[in-house]
Amino acid sequence: MIKRRDFLAGGAAAAFAGSGTTPVWAQEYPAKPVRILVSTAPGGMADTLGRLLASHLTQAMGQQFYVENRGGAGNIIGIDAVAKSPPDGYTLLVCAGTITINHIMYKKMPYDVLRDLAPITQLVSLPNVLVVHPSQKINTIAEFIAAAKQKPGQINYASAGVGSNLHLSMELFKAMTGIDVVHVPYKGVGPAMSDLLGGHVASMMSNIASAKPHVDSGKLRALGVTSRARAAALSDVPSIDEAGVKGYEVLNWFGMFAPAGTPVPIITRMHAEAKAMLTMPEMKRRLANEGAQPINSTPTDFTAFVKSEMRQWSEIGRTAKIQPVE
Repeated sequence: MIKRRDFLAGGAAAAFAGSGTTPVWAQEYPAKPVRILVSTAPGGMADTLGRLLASHLTQAMGQQFYVENRGGAGNIIGIDAVAKSPPDGYTLLVCAGTITINHIMYKKMPYDVLRDLAPITQLVSLPNVLVVHPSQKINTIAEFIAAAKQKPGQINYASAGVGSNLHLSMELFKAMTGIDVVHVPYKGVGPAMSDLLGGHVASMMSNIASAKPHVDSGKLRALGVTSRARAAALSDVPSIDEAGVKGYEVLNWFGMFAPAGTPVPIITRMHAEAKAMLTMPEMKRRLANEGAQPINSTPTDFTAFVKSEMRQWSEIGRTAKIQPVE
């Protein structure tokens, strides 16, 4: 637990000087259960990471950490709930890189990422993979492009929601190949994957971790990964760049945030515990098998990364001719 003196040393007491009261967060932290809000529906990598973190933090800090899923509106509903939560360390956020994309999808946002949230750490990075249901007579990226050009507007694809990394990965693919496929958004990877496995949609750009078990079992067919080189977790699947769409590259990532103004000692401890979890040999093996690479960036480095991602996606939005909506 974080002791009262650590908050005082961090300057948290200054704002209360002369008030005659002791702030709630100046007591031992955490003094009550902590909510980890995952901004997608259950299932998918964000949910998995959130639950792994909750389990680790519960054991490490002697207090319950629990996951609450709040998906919808391209992660905006869940992210906004954290941005508007008290900065006392009792609400944390685990989300996908979608958080750096939404500003190009919507004209008005209920929060400002850089103003209203405190980046803690980038947890993992991993490529996406374009997969199709086995009922589709498509085996390669070239065949997918050819089929889409032969039947414009007739092939659909699922995503984790409007403005998600998975959505924009496909929109960039569309822009670079000149195809017309129809977007079917869901409230997270879990429900999108469920409908793809059921054959209700034809294809999906999924993160590797969520797709790999179904590719391995033959329930889905992988066409290409979005990293520039092949991914070790799906080494027999070519990259989309290798398959002929030169220059194509998109990486997905997941990170941990807190409301802006959360005391520095809490941010520091959460980063340290996330790093401790991700560097465990068993966890590193598990993530490697799912195609994910632990990052463990510091809060300062993660803040710089978030700014860089927002600039990059603004450029991709212009390339893909994304028109923001109200």
